[in-house]
Amino acid sequence: MAPDKLVYMANQIATFFKSQPENEAAEGVANHISDFWEPRMRKQLFDMIADGKGDFHPLVLKAAPMIRKVKETA
Repeated sequence: MAPDKLVYMANQIATFFKSQPENEAAEGVANHISDFWEPRMRKQLFDMIADGKGDFHPLVLKAAPMIRKVKETA
């Protein structure tokens, strides 16, 4: 997926949840991404965050450790 589109989608999710209390909002973002994003998208998200790429909403960054990890395939 184009990196800009992935950032846009993640930030849209954060914008939706940001009206909730902060911890609930981060959990909501993490649950949504874990449940609805395919593994390749989640891997790309983790890679971009690790590389410091993308202008992610702070709520996405807070949610990142709670997002279901991608299982590595051999």
